Amino acid sequence: MSIGMYQLAIPPVVRALENLRHLLSKAASHCESRKIEPAALIQYRLFPDMRPLTFQVQVACDMAKGCVARLTGLEAPRFEDNEQSFADLESRIDRTLAFVRGIGAAQIDGTESKPVTIKTPRGDLNFQGLGYVQGFVLPNVYFHCTTAYNILRHNGVEIGKMDFLGKPG
Repeated sequence: MSIGMYQLAIPPVVRALENLRHLLSKAASHCESRKIEPAALIQYRLFPDMRPLTFQVQVACDMAKGCVARLTGLEAPRFEDNEQSFADLESRIDRTLAFVRGIGAAQIDGTESKPVTIKTPRGDLNFQGLGYVQGFVLPNVYFHCTTAYNILRHNGVEIGKMDFLGKPG
């Protein structure tokens, strides 16, 4: 049995974002029960030269919707990067998931060799579809979800490995 591009990309990204949403929900409850101003966590950075929690969520979402858009040729929805609350961040994830889940396997399968170019300030990044998903999208989604997890855990939110991984299956 072979695995298609859809199965390689979409279920892992959906699971990562669903689990990230779960982490944010637990963080909101943590702030509420302990009378902590949510902005303290939302704007928290692990180190001064790192980006805050909001950025981690934004980029994880951008990677997911960018993956779908680049592989299908569809236009990705644009979000303003102005989230200021846990509810705002959860809404961004929900909107991203709606876009990603709206794509069928037939729209992505067969894109293993599709040229993908990402323009960056440091120059173009050129991939073929398979390398793009395996070497850029999934590592970026996991990196930013992990960094969000670490920010929350560092700040005392009671989350663990299974919160990050989600339900088996």
